[in-house]
Amino acid sequence: MNKDQLKGKGKDLMGRVQRQAGEWTDNPEDQAKGAGKQLEGKGQQMLGNLREAGKDLKRDLQGHDKEGGDDRKERKRNAA
Repeated sequence: MNKDQLKGKGKDLMGRVQRQAGEWTDNPEDQAKGAGKQLEGKGQQMLGNLREAGKDLKRDLQGHDKEGGDDRKERKRNAA
């Protein structure tokens, strides 16, 4: 879990609390602010998910290149 995922989860949770408190107190302003914080948190979580997926893809591609390099060396040895 990266920094954006963690911060986004926190904002989402705080927004949920504020929105629910606004519903209990019949305060539409708090409901709207809470919903906005939830949306902001979900967006930040999605950004974190994208960054994490990018890092995973980079690791996979780097590992694949290393494996491919080893295969080429092996083929050269077998051909000789």
